[in-house]
Amino acid sequence: MTIAFVGLGSMGTPMARNLIAAGFDLSGYDMSAKALDMFERNGGKPAPTAAKAAAGAEVALLMVVNAAQAEQVLFTDGVVDALLPGGVVVLMSTCPPGAVKGIAARVEKTGRSFVDAPVSGGVAGAESAALTIMVGTSKDNFERVLPMLRALGDKLFHVGTEAGQGAAVKVVNQLLCGVHIAAAAEGFALASKAGIDPQVLLEILGGSAASSWMLKDRGPRMLQEDPEVTSAVDIFVKDLGLVLEAGREAKAALPLAASAYQMFLTTSGRGDGAADDSQVIRSYDLINRGA
Repeated sequence: MTIAFVGLGSMGTPMARNLIAAGFDLSGYDMSAKALDMFERNGGKPAPTAAKAAAGAEVALLMVVNAAQAEQVLFTDGVVDALLPGGVVVLMSTCPPGAVKGIAARVEKTGRSFVDAPVSGGVAGAESAALTIMVGTSKDNFERVLPMLRALGDKLFHVGTEAGQGAAVKVVNQLLCGVHIAAAAEGFALASKAGIDPQVLLEILGGSAASSWMLKDRGPRMLQEDPEVTSAVDIFVKDLGLVLEAGREAKAALPLAASAYQMFLTTSGRGDGAADDSQVIRSYDLINRGA
């Protein structure tokens, strides 16, 4: 299977490396010359444009920033037309379900297939080929790309037969992740005002009914002044924005997601958008200094 990989960022680079290690033939494109150089060193074939990466490929795998960038790459930059007739587009970025449906319809009009396959697991999951992949597409399309997906993740879910259903599961995942981080930060902020040792609090909560994966993962970093960035605040500004967009599309009320979004947005607006997402706690600290 020949694959054109577009979007060689912090997650795309290790994902591409895992596909190459699994024996797939990869061409690739990214706007970053540094990313292309790393891709070549990993055994890929860099291309000067996205369309040239896709020329004659069976699959175009997109790990781009958002739906607008996916549309640009596919339709303006010519990736869809460069794919082999009968080829397949696999969109693995986090996008609103409605936008994914629209992109799928445009791709399918050209005679190509479309697979909606967003991922969860972050850079660590991408590095270790342990991503969770939520797939919305026909059974035939799912079977067609399954060998490729198995090289990228160890938790593969065929969540539905329609494009946009994978995206819907991903936005629900991001809703819970964002709310859990904000809730943990709020809990630490309350404890701090009450004079409780945050390390003791973390130990207690980590073993209680109040625990969550996010508390155990982000909690220790919330107690650090400037932790290593594993996922930036601005990622949750983007993702919770997509959650709210999905809520508008479905006419579903999402008050907790909206509150969490405002806390991440406040943190970013203060200049901490590139900080680790655990540092949303800084906004709670600032609020409580005046309380």
